[in-house]
Amino acid sequence: MATEPQKKPRAEDDWTWEIVLLVVGSLALLSAAWLAARLGASFVGEPDPPGNPVSFAVALVTGDYAWPGGAANAIAAAEALLVAGLVTAGYRMRQRLQNRPDVDRAARHMVDGTDLGKLTMKGAAATAERLGVQAQVPGVFIGRSVKGRQPLFGSFEDMHVDIWGPRTGKTTRRAIPAILNAPGAVLVTSNKRDIVDGTRGPRQARGQVWVFDPQQVAQEPPTWWWNPLSYVTDVAKARKLADHFASGSRDADASTDAFFDPAGQDLLANLLLAAATAKAPLTQIYTWLSNPKDDTPERILRSAGHTMPADSVSGVITAPDKQRSGIYGVAQQMASCLINPEVNKWVTPIGPADGRPEFDPREFVRTGSTLYSLSREGSDSAGPLVTALTVAVVEAAEEYATTQRGGRLSLPMVGVLDEAANVCRWRALPDLYSHYGSRGIVLMTILQSWAQGVEVWGDRGMEKLWSAANIRVYGGGVSDTRFLGDLSELAGEYELREYSATQEAEFGGWSGNRTVNESVRRERVLQVSDLGAMPPGRALVLASGTKPVLVETIPWWEGPYAREVKASLSKYDPGAAR
Repeated sequence: MATEPQKKPRAEDDWTWEIVLLVVGSLALLSAAWLAARLGASFVGEPDPPGNPVSFAVALVTGDYAWPGGAANAIAAAEALLVAGLVTAGYRMRQRLQNRPDVDRAARHMVDGTDLGKLTMKGAAATAERLGVQAQVPGVFIGRSVKGRQPLFGSFEDMHVDIWGPRTGKTTRRAIPAILNAPGAVLVTSNKRDIVDGTRGPRQARGQVWVFDPQQVAQEPPTWWWNPLSYVTDVAKARKLADHFASGSRDADASTDAFFDPAGQDLLANLLLAAATAKAPLTQIYTWLSNPKDDTPERILRSAGHTMPADSVSGVITAPDKQRSGIYGVAQQMASCLINPEVNKWVTPIGPADGRPEFDPREFVRTGSTLYSLSREGSDSAGPLVTALTVAVVEAAEEYATTQRGGRLSLPMVGVLDEAANVCRWRALPDLYSHYGSRGIVLMTILQSWAQGVEVWGDRGMEKLWSAANIRVYGGGVSDTRFLGDLSELAGEYELREYSATQEAEFGGWSGNRTVNESVRRERVLQVSDLGAMPPGRALVLASGTKPVLVETIPWWEGPYAREVKASLSKYDPGAAR
């Protein structure tokens, strides 16, 4: 536990410091004048002043020595200018220190130096060397420690969970730097175009850029397409894909039915399997769902040897009308994003002679390419397709990692899941999080609040995700006192020493006996109010194996890619001045 030393109270008649400053200042002034006289005398051939500043001052006062004039005046003026410059620089530095956020005072009670361990550049570089990763940076940059100003990194086997409130700089200070510094393939999800406009230029210099934009968040034309059914190679993957549609199409607070929702999801999974088996387009599923008595999916499944899924579809088709309508209605709602023809252009071929390239996740993870998956939240969101594409890419990377040395990617893939709770509702993510770190798949899940994560994964799931991450970053802007209270407790305590003085009055007004009392009490390093009011540019980092550290987050315009990002924004941002 850190101790906060406090100054003991001074007596009203204690002038010790003032006297010391006066003596030191007088000696400094005399020394400057003596030096000017000595140098000036040597220039004009006048006699040298006495050998020390004190005797020089006495000689000037008694008239035993005359000021050399001319050159000595110029030197004295130069000394005055130098002193004025130093005073000005000191004043500005003091003002800068005074203008630093109040929360920075907490940094003195936190770790620095060797106590930061693997977070330092040296520690991250050692991990990269152990993993056999050769990259320009030793890991995923986090920021600079406020105490000690050391650059801090998450290693290429660390997983990240970030909670940043709205307009706290999560894109400019966290997401964009992580994308730009990634050594291999990059996967990005978001509901805004700024992250794409700012990074696609620099990323295009390293490999192909794919922008999946079915809802026209970035006004990207469908120059390529991806077939979600290419992911469905067996029953298990069909059920996974159906789960993405279910979780992405349902509002977080929507009520569910214990019978119809699971039955509808099972039906959707079986229809996905049937469509993949028949090599039909994804839109065929919605056609089948619009005709509950069509037994084509059952016949396809049965002829392909999928007996149990075929029996399941048959059971729904032959169920009583009310039951069948309810199940089909739920499944139809889960696949509602397929109604939009603009969305379908991204997931189905446009005619039999479609010459657009088809995105292949297995090929993507073997390159230094970049994939941006964009969607809006709300009804008919393309979030299920964004989630499905994200999972397909991550699982392809995992499969490729098993063929590499040590079972991990030689060039780690970085996934920045910005707005994950809105556009990428991957329900199995908490269970898989720590595993992906061992495969060289570095994921950064960015949320706006703890409650957002609870809406998607529940209380236990959010706690599991938070605990599975090696790097947990809070960037401010949150008012959830329960969450902030947990962070405050994790930040620790320090001992605050306080002094109080009492003084007795004596006859005649002279000071009497003076008594100083000392007391020690414990204080939180960061109060809940400090965390709630944390300004942009500061973040609390909780990393596995180290104590909490307060960091200064660095925006992209202060980083090494500032020129490239500005050029990218100028080219792609429709609001940029040209």
